[in-house]
Amino acid sequence: MKPRRRKRTKNNYFTKVHEEAIVKYALSLSRQEKSELYMSLIQPAFDEMVNKIIFTYKFNNLPNIDYLRDDCKIWLTTILDKYDPNKGSKAFSYFSIVGKNYLILYNNTNYKKKKITTDVLAADEDDKVIHELGRPDRKQDMKDFIDYFTEYIDKHMFRLFKKENDRKVCDAVNILFKRRENLEIFNKKALYIYIREITNVDTPVITKVTKVLKKKYHELYAEYDKTGYVRV
Repeated sequence: MKPRRRKRTKNNYFTKVHEEAIVKYALSLSRQEKSELYMSLIQPAFDEMVNKIIFTYKFNNLPNIDYLRDDCKIWLTTILDKYDPNKGSKAFSYFSIVGKNYLILYNNTNYKKKKITTDVLAADEDDKVIHELGRPDRKQDMKDFIDYFTEYIDKHMFRLFKKENDRKVCDAVNILFKRRENLEIFNKKALYIYIREITNVDTPVITKVTKVLKKKYHELYAEYDKTGYVRV
């Protein structure tokens, strides 16, 4: 009697829809479209892809695997714009290979996360600002306030930020707030890299803008906590 062959697990997390979303992302010039594609389709697919690679190739035995898992997801995020659909490689194959090679490199050379990119290193303090912006302690009480906050920023963006690059960063952060249900599944550095990827601006600009937003956030929350609303 011939041994029964195990059925291959069907890939349900990375479908044609996700393939097309990555192609659209790579070709799009719209920051909002990129944001929507990433948050709704690409980021969840990358999460599952990295988990599958770690399980399949037994990387789960590595030390600090949770830390490494996040770093691998961040790396896939940073190279999204480098994917060229015209070269013939499917997005699933391309990012699967990149993710696996990243983990192999770490395994073989004890590659440390602080060498991923210079910008990420420089962001260690900056992403704390973004983290604080996106993760208020009183979650239940914050729903209405965040709605007020995003409306306020939309209305006063040109007054708060005179330079175009500053407004690009502000807009990207505000988009993240509007899709705040996804913020909790984002690694802090991934949030920072996502903003840099979408806006294509330098680290100092992101740092400056997020600090202004942080200050305004606390000012408006003090008003909301006292009165129950924000004067938009």
